[in-house]
Amino acid sequence: MSENNNINLTLLENINNPDDLKKLDLDKLPQVCDELRKDIIKELSTNPGHLASSLCVVELTVALHYVFNTPNDRIVWDVGHQAYGHKILTGRRKKFCTNRKLGGLRPFPFPDESPYDTFCCGHASNSISAALGMAVASHFHGEDRKVVAVIGDGAMSGGLAFEGLNNTSSTPNNMLIILNDNNMSIDKSVGGMRKYLLNLTTNTTYNNLRYKISNRLTKWGLLSEKRKKGIIRFNNSLKSLISRQQNIFEGLDLRYFGPIDGHDVKELVRILNTIKDMSGPKLLHIHTIKGKGYEPAEKDARIWHAPGRFNEETGERQETKPQSPCPPKFQDVFGHTLLELAERNDKIVGITPAMPTGCSMNIMMEKMPNRVFDVGIAEGHAVTFSGGLSKDGMMPFCNIYSSFMQRAYDNIIHDAAIMNLNMVLCLDRAGLVGEDGATHHGAFDLAFLRPIPNLTIASPYNEKELRKMMYTAQLPDKGTFVIRYPRGRGTEVDWRCDFEEIKVGRGRKLSAGNDIAVLTLGPIGKEAEKAIAKAEIENGLSIAHYDMRFLKPIDESILDEVGQKFKKVVTIEDGVLKGGFGSAVLEYMSDHGYNPVIKRIGIPDHFIEHGTVAQLRELIGMNAEGIYKTIIDL
Repeated sequence: MSENNNINLTLLENINNPDDLKKLDLDKLPQVCDELRKDIIKELSTNPGHLASSLCVVELTVALHYVFNTPNDRIVWDVGHQAYGHKILTGRRKKFCTNRKLGGLRPFPFPDESPYDTFCCGHASNSISAALGMAVASHFHGEDRKVVAVIGDGAMSGGLAFEGLNNTSSTPNNMLIILNDNNMSIDKSVGGMRKYLLNLTTNTTYNNLRYKISNRLTKWGLLSEKRKKGIIRFNNSLKSLISRQQNIFEGLDLRYFGPIDGHDVKELVRILNTIKDMSGPKLLHIHTIKGKGYEPAEKDARIWHAPGRFNEETGERQETKPQSPCPPKFQDVFGHTLLELAERNDKIVGITPAMPTGCSMNIMMEKMPNRVFDVGIAEGHAVTFSGGLSKDGMMPFCNIYSSFMQRAYDNIIHDAAIMNLNMVLCLDRAGLVGEDGATHHGAFDLAFLRPIPNLTIASPYNEKELRKMMYTAQLPDKGTFVIRYPRGRGTEVDWRCDFEEIKVGRGRKLSAGNDIAVLTLGPIGKEAEKAIAKAEIENGLSIAHYDMRFLKPIDESILDEVGQKFKKVVTIEDGVLKGGFGSAVLEYMSDHGYNPVIKRIGIPDHFIEHGTVAQLRELIGMNAEGIYKTIIDL
């Protein structure tokens, strides 16, 4: 634990695993919850992470590990934002101060870290499908194992969750789905499922009575599995008629229980013990409050989703205030520029999958609420929805984090590129993102987008270039235009500039030289600038630097110039080396008979762990010092 952690953890400090938890009387569990909540708040006040979501499920976490026999029984978390209490209760309390730090605990549950972590859960909506696979596997192996999927209401907007629900209803299994309904994802959850969950009610007395009758009829031999399904369908239809309310879960042949108070740990234990041995798929619907137990987080769960450092006593966030004046974040340049463009072009609309604040589309949303669409955690839908808008004359700017765009790959091909639709895909958080680790690094977009015909793929060198690329992308007949940029601040304090069209497929020479050519794509070129300056001063080298701007179409005139003039070339990209920018340069040189020695710098062929961006760049030699060493060695 943190050295300054002097809070009284009378019970928690003696819980090293769930078996220790089970030794406690039921009446002690509220105290465990109180201590666990305080411990999370204390730790995250000095080591930032995802606070509000983890506070939200403290009681559920304690109840699950109290009732179920973990790790033999499987708990599959949907998005690891909510799993800090789970980590603390499963033997990692003393190491929790290393969470999200280089070499420390992973930011999200991962099986390599602990047997209690049953599946990777960095992206939303996968828990039901994964848990169903585990339940079916247990059946095949003849294992006595319970499987529980814990999914939040925001993740229920994802298509994969619905696919999992549909298959769960038609595949023999006894799994339990727990729907954590707090009316939030990161920004407020949206869509018909949110409204449905807000209004859904089912009488728990009725559920208990039905369970008792079902057991009695089964013992008498009057209720077979086939008859049971028919009775359930008839019963659900009758309930819908009488209550004038349809239950989507029971409509899928899932036994539904709830909603119940997700912060009553003793009642959760009672319900879980009651339903855990029931045959067939079940869904328990709980109501929770995001940020529960910490007043500032309860008042503004959006800010306290990941608040950074804060004073646990006062709730004052201790944001690192940059020196003034300072460059803006790329996301903010995007947000302000989008609003400016939308004011000039009434065809522009904004689309985001549940991240209006994260990508700064909230700037346009506040001024033009009717022209911004938050579609929920549904990246594939976001792209296809944008395609439909484009097909009938609108100019959509669809902003999705790079790592989440992986979930929309077919949509990009089938619903955008193949028709060469005029639309803009803005990939925020491209490249290494830092403490959220491998599930969130935007490492693959250059490589997986490059083979797709009709795409324009661009990456701005700085904030001014981002504005110019956004302006260019919304001009007529530009087709499907991808712009990728990193998390964090740029370098230009005076970033506002006049809009100017950039010729698609044209890079620029930033500096001339004779010994070595350095080709960069995107803001990583700024690290190259520092390395080049040092190599020229300290080693007397003459180095040419080209900002390529576009991966596709790549500037062939620059590549011809480099191929004819230079025997040594360095390519640098904030993306995977396999199939990305450096690969494109190698292919062109080979295809056109050029034979320079080419050294590529980028993300190597393994998943990069979590840590600060500076630490990770140093780790893989992609910072100024690493680039300098590569240049000198070449």
